[in-house]
Amino acid sequence: MGAAKFIRGLVRRIDPERLTVVVNTGDDDTFYGLHVSPDIDTVTYTLAGVVSRAQGWGLDGESFNVLGALARFYGRPWFGLGDRDLATHLYRTERMRRGISLSRITAEIAGAFAVKSRIIPMTDDRVRTFVKLRGRRAIPFQEYFVRGRARGTVERIELRGIGAARPNPAVLRAIRKSAAVILAPSNPFVSLGPILKLTGVRAALRRAKPRVAAISPIVGGKTIKGPADKMLRSLGMEVSPLGVARLYRDIAGLFVLDNADRRYLESIQRLGMRALATDTIMSTPERAAALAEVVLQALAV
Repeated sequence: MGAAKFIRGLVRRIDPERLTVVVNTGDDDTFYGLHVSPDIDTVTYTLAGVVSRAQGWGLDGESFNVLGALARFYGRPWFGLGDRDLATHLYRTERMRRGISLSRITAEIAGAFAVKSRIIPMTDDRVRTFVKLRGRRAIPFQEYFVRGRARGTVERIELRGIGAARPNPAVLRAIRKSAAVILAPSNPFVSLGPILKLTGVRAALRRAKPRVAAISPIVGGKTIKGPADKMLRSLGMEVSPLGVARLYRDIAGLFVLDNADRRYLESIQRLGMRALATDTIMSTPERAAALAEVVLQALAV
């Protein structure tokens, strides 16, 4: 959601047709026989201007009648699929069964929503994110995050299939040719982590380091939303912008943190990165646009 909010502001400052969004697919899962791509859909709906502002995901003004009816057969639902949102999943699943790549299907769905930016799944291969909690078996990310409400101590993140997966060629091309690459204020382990662990992606970012900016998802010792702070703590890392910056020190030339955390500026600069403090709380589209403007100016775009 941090990425979606930032994107919402970014397209107020640049021509949407100049924007390429590389999206995590490790969160993809199957519900009621349908292939659901939560991150791709949130980005698509955000760029189309139809995302639910209240929830940050799904379609605005959505109803959930079908989900309620499915409870008769499957029991109480724990993952929200709206009535109109189901059309997206039905289309994606039917096309995938015909052997069409996720990349092509994503472009078709974006086109149907009149999205002008390019949305690229990180890979067309199957990668699934599992979370291993203390005292429990590893479970799919959505089960941990949505059903379990991110409770429990995280021992490790498993990216199943990542070794055999290959990045979408368009991902590496975008990194190589873009005027700027921005790592949005997203979870560094389960949102950006799967993308960065694909073969060749991190190396491509190292080569582009002066053009790469990363935005901290940690403000004042916690996240605005999501479990990144819990994961940092559970995995033995510092819950601060500095803790996040250490994860990106080899790939980001610029690190952006909130004004509330200005005390970390010098420490981050000692990692070999430029550091910039500004207002990173994107409570409105206008504030998201202001943050985007600061980052673009710092990258001389």
